Amino acid sequence: MHHHFQCTLCGAEYDPLQVPYVCPSHGDRGILDTVYDYRQVRAETSPQAISASRDFSIWRYLPLLPLDPSVQSLFPLQVGWTPLYPAKRSGVLLGLSALFLKDEGRNPTASLKDRASAVVVGKARELAVETITTASTGNAGAALAGLAAAAQMPAVIFVPQGAPPAKIAQLLIFGSRVMLVQGNYDQAFDLCLAASKELGWYCRNTAYNPYTAEGKKTAAFEICEQLTLLRRNGRSAGREGWQSPDRIFVSVGDGNIISGLWKGLRELAALEWIDRMPKLMGVQAEGSAACYQAWSSGTEEITPVHATTIADSIRADLPRDGVRAVRAARATGGAFLTVTDEEILSAIAALAHREGIFAEPAGAAAYAGLVKALHSGMLSSDETIICLITGNGLKDIASAMKVAGEGTPIEPTLDAVRRFFYKKN
Repeated sequence: MHHHFQCTLCGAEYDPLQVPYVCPSHGDRGILDTVYDYRQVRAETSPQAISASRDFSIWRYLPLLPLDPSVQSLFPLQVGWTPLYPAKRSGVLLGLSALFLKDEGRNPTASLKDRASAVVVGKARELAVETITTASTGNAGAALAGLAAAAQMPAVIFVPQGAPPAKIAQLLIFGSRVMLVQGNYDQAFDLCLAASKELGWYCRNTAYNPYTAEGKKTAAFEICEQLTLLRRNGRSAGREGWQSPDRIFVSVGDGNIISGLWKGLRELAALEWIDRMPKLMGVQAEGSAACYQAWSSGTEEITPVHATTIADSIRADLPRDGVRAVRAARATGGAFLTVTDEEILSAIAALAHREGIFAEPAGAAAYAGLVKALHSGMLSSDETIICLITGNGLKDIASAMKVAGEGTPIEPTLDAVRRFFYKKN
């Protein structure tokens, strides 16, 4: 799909083959948006044409992605088309008539980051680069490692040494070269940038490579398409397009996911495939709240914090896509809010007990934010609400075990079982 880049700060436009990452006038702050000819998109496809597709992955949206159609043959893995579940039990308990959970833990490496990595690896193949690299708190690296393995491309991942062991295991098992940085995510990010420039690697870094948001926006496409299909009992979308929810709750670390959702929703609005813009609700951990602080103070100035939270996936001193993240909430009439680590842990248990969904801390933070917003009177009971569960709980067993409870050791006899349950009952 033909496209060009536009700087989100000054509006300057660039040829992607000439300027591959950020605006030359603003350096790493000059994040680039990918811009398409939406008249051409409307001429090529439609909501009903996409909903008739039998390709249940992000590639069903190829007319709105910056890739050659041949990318479909690059990956045997299914990225995207994750389930959207009606959360009826939670809805009843919270007093909400239309609550839905989108489980991104069902992606190949168990997080939403697979969407971004699939697009970036596809673009790397088009550009014929030899090695791809990224910095990550774990999930983006795991996604890049898995997708690069599927495409048989060498990858180098920079990750903080203190990342959860399950995430480091994913990086290693896929065969990537793993650099365990003795520092935090922000230090890993800067080191990855410097190494990629020195060694000529293609850099996937969030909010540096413009194509990460292009992958993440597909979650917004799916939300609107799947919501429409659910409400039409599985019948294909009609001429009127797709339905959009009232609000989407999503956790925010670097800010690239909420930015990607906003990008996707803006494109659907430009195409007139949806008739209203959902309010985007960014949820940050109380100990990692640089975007929340900018939003609440009415500025776009992202002031670094000393981030501390159990939710490693959203732990960032300086959110690299913070400006667009704050804009996403403001422009849609949404909001930012913060949740404590205790509220995040409670949300992990609630999602598991009520809905059978095992979320990692960052994924559960969106649900914790919904609960807080509801108690604060920020939404009404008849709104259609989406909670984006961004990653699977097996990513971080140590956190889950804080609320999971303990098993009951017993002798291997039926009498032992009887004693326990008769005593309990």
